[in-house]
Formats: sequence, structure tokens, C-alpha cells
Amino acid sequence: MDGDTLEPTTSAHVDTFARDHLPPPEQWPELPFDLPELRYPERLNCAAELLGGKPPQRPAFRTPSGDLWTYGHLLARVDRIAHVLTTELGVVPGNRVLLRGPTTPWLAACWLAVLKAGAVAVTVLAQQRPHELTTMCAIAHVTHALCDVRSVDDLAKAEIPGLRITTYGGDAPDDLLLRITGAPDEPFTAVDTAADDVALIAFTSGTTGRPKGCVHFHRDVLAIADTFSKHVLRPHEDDVFTGSPPLGFTFGLGGLVVFPMRAGACSLLLEQAGPKQLLPAITEHRVSVLFTAPTAYRAMLAELDEHDTTSLRRCVSAGENLPAATWRAWHNRTGLRIINGIGATELLHIFISAADEHIRPGTTGVPVPGWQARVVDAEGTPVPDGEPGLLAVRGPVGCRYLSDPRQREYVRGGWNITGDTYVRDPDGYFRYVARADDMIVSAGYNIAGPEVEDALLRHPDVVETAVVGRPDEARGQVVVAYAVLREGARKDAEALRAFLKSELAPYKCPREFVFLDSLPRTATGKLQRFRLRADAPPASGQTPSPPAPEGELSTGGGPK
Repeated sequence: MDGDTLEPTTSAHVDTFARDHLPPPEQWPELPFDLPELRYPERLNCAAELLGGKPPQRPAFRTPSGDLWTYGHLLARVDRIAHVLTTELGVVPGNRVLLRGPTTPWLAACWLAVLKAGAVAVTVLAQQRPHELTTMCAIAHVTHALCDVRSVDDLAKAEIPGLRITTYGGDAPDDLLLRITGAPDEPFTAVDTAADDVALIAFTSGTTGRPKGCVHFHRDVLAIADTFSKHVLRPHEDDVFTGSPPLGFTFGLGGLVVFPMRAGACSLLLEQAGPKQLLPAITEHRVSVLFTAPTAYRAMLAELDEHDTTSLRRCVSAGENLPAATWRAWHNRTGLRIINGIGATELLHIFISAADEHIRPGTTGVPVPGWQARVVDAEGTPVPDGEPGLLAVRGPVGCRYLSDPRQREYVRGGWNITGDTYVRDPDGYFRYVARADDMIVSAGYNIAGPEVEDALLRHPDVVETAVVGRPDEARGQVVVAYAVLREGARKDAEALRAFLKSELAPYKCPREFVFLDSLPRTATGKLQRFRLRADAPPASGQTPSPPAPEGELSTGGGPK
């Protein structure tokens, strides 16, 4: 087996913070490069690779308003942004640059420019609140930010010392889009980064609530395209991609930017991408490749007859388990076989999947070419087929947390332990059972219960709280918060929800609050979460709140 020697090449980074804070090599997973296309040269800039060799007249990005960016337009704008970054804004290779805004061609162009300039992209969600942004920027030591002017308010409120924020899309004299009009109208020479130079840091939430920075290299960005996309999705250059996940999720980054660009195809970028927006967009723009979560496929079934979806040829689902009933209902109505998959932010994108006649409804699939998977027990020993255990994966991309001791939990014996319970069937197909930790997966979003608990405890009336997921037919799970209030406090669910919306992204806010006199605990004081998940008989003083209005949470998807 060919593998990574773990000996780093000479870095192009001037600011070496990200590389300096990688876990030690002995804590990395094994990285097999079994496919010939994965044997990348030592010097590699993934943005230059994605932009290079494309006919300049071919469409790269579209928007619902009718804007069309050709590959020639995209390259010119990326180069101008890179010139501004490296001259006027003082970005040097290795600096971490925060990217924030709705899903637009400008956000994608900024991402490409950051990478082409040798800096490290830290793309976050436009929904995330000041407290969350402060934490992520502190972990990654972010120095610069490129932010859509419509998303700058919460970023400006975050407590990030020394952060230099540059907005785009506004009318301020220093707006990025005005700056680039005066930038050199000439190609920007991509920084000669090493293949294992850090290209991006993607944040995911863990069960402790503190986000984890997942570090990925330039070669990793291409590897997800040269495994899942090339061998399972198999896009054509005349495809039109679209989907619901924002670019702050690696599911969206791969599905809406990396995969179409690697194939020379086009992507329709939607700022609003719920089920009600996806179907009209598919019809109007003749979308052929769709990326979204099972929740959205279920929701779109009711309105399929009102829209022409005959242009679709590929439908990809990830972010939560795809029930066989949803797969069959979609297939019966459209004739299309949904490509199910499981991915992880730690591994950047999908690593188990199947397409076409190889799909078996109710299973996730088989390891994507270039990847290996098995089911193990708590000690890492493979369990027999048919028995549940922990999913262990390895491939050309592996977990490398930024300065985080949880690296030892995720990587064990050279394998990435994803935190999912799976069964491997005798024929080699992998079947999802459940999450093995306290992560709540709702409508494709990963939500760490302890993170929501931490935010709730910042409310002056909340004494104790526990946040769990409850099964839900439409969303897979919904977030339920159990709270013990201070004596005399009013049991006001809407007030708590409003408070949380100022602290967390809306999709993390509980859809139901239950007020208790006390939380269920063992004799030693340990919280019995299983009783809450099982919806035990009401305790004294239990007061359920009405569920949040439908549509309050936006639909999205992403690797877990």
C-alpha cells in the first residue's frame, strides 16, 4: 500500500501557524494513495489547478438573477482579488482569512483567491453569531476577513483582536469590489504551495461544544474530486450543479465549487436554497446535478408535479441518514436513484457511497474508490459482518485537528473513527445504525447538544439544562432543551428561544423547551441523557413549550 511518509515538504507559508499547530505525525491516520490520480506532485496549488485549463467562454457560475460568470470572467476576478489581498491588504502565505456571506459567485471567487495567494481559507456560515465567530477566530488565529456587506454586522460585533475586515458588495470606498477595479489587470501567479501546505480550516462542533478546526491540505481539495466525484458522481462538463448546503459546509464546498470546477462544469449558486427554492431553480436553469439533504428530498415530493425536473440526472444526499422510504418515494416519482453518502468535515467529503445499479436502498453504500472502511469495536478490532460497531475509515484525506487533544479520540490505530455506529453486511455494503455520541443531526445540520447547553446557561434564569435530539419524521431529529429555572423565573419558551437566536445560528435553536424541577441523574450525579432521549414520563413541573413554527430552520446538508 502506498502511503504518506508524513515527512512534510518545504512549505511556501510565511505565517506557519497552521502547520505548527497540526497534531504530531504519530497521531495522524494512515493515508493510502492507492489510485494513480491521487499521486500528486510535491508542489501544488489547488486553486490554480481548479481554474487552469478551462475554456474561458464556458460557464462557471450562474445566479437566479441571471448573472453568468464564465471561466474567463472567474479567473480574471480571482486574480484581481488575489492582487488586492497580497498588496493592499497585506495577506502573506499562511495567513488565515475568514470568508463569510451568502452563497454567491463572489464568495466562491474570494475562496479561490485566498488559496491562490497561498493563504488559508476559513469559511464560516453567514448565520453564525458573534460568540461563535469569536471562538473560531481565536482557535485559528484569523488575521483577515472578506465578508459580504450583508453579513458583516455579527462579525463586527465579535471580539476578535486585530482582525482586518474587508467587505464586498457595498458602496464603501474601501469595498473589495471597488478595490479590484484598480487592481492590476494581469494574471496573478499562484503561490508555489506544497501539496501538503494547509489550504483550509473547516470547523465542526464536537460533543463538548467547543468547535474543532479540521485542517486540510491543497492535495486534499483535489482528492475529494478525484475519488467521490470522479468515480461515483461522474459529472460531465455540460452539467449544471446546484444544492442547498452553504459553502461553509464542506458538503457544499465540494458539491457546488470543487466538483463542478474539477469537471469544467457550471454551478448555480443560490442564496436561498430551501425546498421551495430548489424546485423552481431546477426547472428554470435545467439543473442536472443536485446536492441536498434527505429532509429536502422529502419536502420536495409534495410539489414535484408543479415543476419540470426532467433535466436532473444526479441527486446526491448526505448530512443525515437517507431512509429507504424516502429513496423509494423519490425514485417512484422521478425515476432517479438518489446517491446516498456519508462524509465528515474531518475527511472533507463523502467516503462511502454507491451510484446507479450499485445502489441498495437502506444502505449507505460501499467505500468510495481510494477509501477503505471497516466496522470495529471500542478497542479497534473488526467485528463480524452483521454486527454493529464503530465506523472506521481511511483514505487520501484524514483528520488533523488544529491544536485539539480530541485528535486522539478521532484517530485510533491509523483509522479515522467517525462517531457513527454501522453494520457491514456480508456483501460489503455499509448500513447506518445511529450516531455513537451526543451529536444531533437535524435537517442535515450537525448540532452539538453541549454547545446549545452552554449558550442556554448564559441566560440568567437557567440553572441547569440538557439538550438532546428527538426522532422526527421530517427532519430526522429535532433539538429539545430541558431546563431547570431559578426560583420565581417565568417559564417562557419564546424568551429563551429569542435569547438563543442572539447567541447561536438559528438552526441550532431548540424547537421545543421542556421545563423541569430537576434533571434525571444517577446517584453519583451523572446526567441520564438516555431518559430524556426516550421521552421518559413527565417529571414534576414539566411544561412542554409549543414547537417552533415550520420554516424557522433552513434546510441544509453536509458531511457529518
